[in-house]
Amino acid sequence: MPKAEKTVKRKSTAKKPTRRVKGECLIPPRVPNTAIKQFAFKRDDAEAKHVVDYVEWQWGKDKQRRDERVTFLEKVLTEHVMGIPYQCWNVHTNKGQWWVIDGHAMNLYSQKLFPSLDYLLSFHIGLMMRVDSERVGTEDPRLADRLAAAYRKWEQAAQALDESSESEEVQAVGMRCRETLLTFIRSVSDPTMVSPDAEKPKAGDFVNWSELVTNHVASGTRNERIRGYLKALAEKTWELVNWLTHAQNVSKIDGSMAIDATHSVLEAFGAALIRYERKMPERCGRCGSLRLQLVYMPELDNDTAICQSCGFVMAPNDTPESPIAIPL
Repeated sequence: MPKAEKTVKRKSTAKKPTRRVKGECLIPPRVPNTAIKQFAFKRDDAEAKHVVDYVEWQWGKDKQRRDERVTFLEKVLTEHVMGIPYQCWNVHTNKGQWWVIDGHAMNLYSQKLFPSLDYLLSFHIGLMMRVDSERVGTEDPRLADRLAAAYRKWEQAAQALDESSESEEVQAVGMRCRETLLTFIRSVSDPTMVSPDAEKPKAGDFVNWSELVTNHVASGTRNERIRGYLKALAEKTWELVNWLTHAQNVSKIDGSMAIDATHSVLEAFGAALIRYERKMPERCGRCGSLRLQLVYMPELDNDTAICQSCGFVMAPNDTPESPIAIPL
């Protein structure tokens, strides 16, 4: 008996009839990104440039994406979480679409992997919280370089506190804070700070050495209040960390106070030290603005302060009362 032949259905090549629109309604084609970018009404160009620079800087590290360029971007959401504004940007390029979230730390995400912006924002905030759980001594690169040894010991003390579960372990944090302060004072003190008719303090005499450092980096009538604050901060912090080392039944809250106080000493003394060593003017000699940026000028073989408000240039040793103009 012959086999039945299989019937193969062929797809029809005929075009489906298009639905005619009644009236004079006309649906225009998609507006190109370049046109949208040109006619955007409400947009901060400085913020937009910051986002574009960040995105293209990220792609510059990837050889396969170096020719990718931003064609359109738009801020679509700003949400405040625990006092931090998270700005969410919709970014289009010649190769794809991305989300950029700027808040606390900027990051870039593919819209293919994260089609929901609300879900992505929750993911981003959680990621930033995990990153923040790892304590960092300072965000200021000048202090991180100048006081590297002290900040490294502080980070170790903070990590030990986070991992502690018994009073004895918190007590050990007090000892680490004590070593942090001694490391700091050894890195900034100098025998020349001691007057010839005075006795040199012992190496472990943190309080007396801190007074000598304070008088050296914050001298003058104008800095009288600064000196008083630095001396009191150093003395009370030293008393606190020594108490924590020997106290009984201490808690993590006690350890947190010692950690924070030690960090305050590093930040406060570090700021005074940087100002003293760099001799940077505090305000512009022309307009009085505080927006000064220290830059190195090879033609002068020296650092100079440039006012970000009016463009005035001052030499580091100049004072606002008697500035010296330097032609750019």
